[in-house]
Amino acid sequence: MTAADTQNSGTRNPAGRKRRSGVVIPHRPTFGQKLAAWIVFAALRMVALTLRYRWRDPNNLVENPLPTPAIFAIWHNRLALCMHAYRLYNRRRKGAGMAAMVSASRDGGFLSGVLEWFKVQPVRGSSSRRGPQALLELTTWAERGYDLAITPDGPRGPRYVVQDGVMSLAQLTGLPIVPFSYNLQWKIRMKSWDGFLIPLPFSRCEMVVGQPFHVPREAGDAEREALRVRLENTLKEMTRD
Repeated sequence: MTAADTQNSGTRNPAGRKRRSGVVIPHRPTFGQKLAAWIVFAALRMVALTLRYRWRDPNNLVENPLPTPAIFAIWHNRLALCMHAYRLYNRRRKGAGMAAMVSASRDGGFLSGVLEWFKVQPVRGSSSRRGPQALLELTTWAERGYDLAITPDGPRGPRYVVQDGVMSLAQLTGLPIVPFSYNLQWKIRMKSWDGFLIPLPFSRCEMVVGQPFHVPREAGDAEREALRVRLENTLKEMTRD
């Protein structure tokens, strides 16, 4: 789940590509994207109020949140309701808020607009664009007390395959990774690479929260890979299509 900044010459920077300086400029949301983002935000808020929720939270994290910020990992196709779930969590934690990694692409400009309506700070970047810069920015937000969110199979997939970025973020920040997913009784599945799910009103919705775990700062390649596979398998087990 725009118009780019202009160069000194006044021409537009191509879609999220590098300038001569090597700095990637993320797409800013256009007016049309901002308007669409508000419509999506309002629709999601309304639908979320009609859903019939059941929580599967064996570690009782929603009732007893972690004392420190965390990294929430959720599949890309399940972004629609993750902010509703986080609001319940943060209401009890009373944290600073959330910062989320969003692609620097044109589509990312739209998603960042939606997140801003949910009072989430978008940090633009991915494995292919502004990756290192985005990781450093997320680290800064974590130092301010913000929870972090990342779609480990985004922004382009493959679907349900965890990329290495979330491991790097956990190792860099020292924060625990919290797997999160949800399952819908009634939904629309879009014909996108991730099969994005749109919840339908009055559907049953099972919210699933996994056990937090850390990626040690001193972890080598083998341990990181084992933890990456652990996260991938955990999220798959939590997810029903």
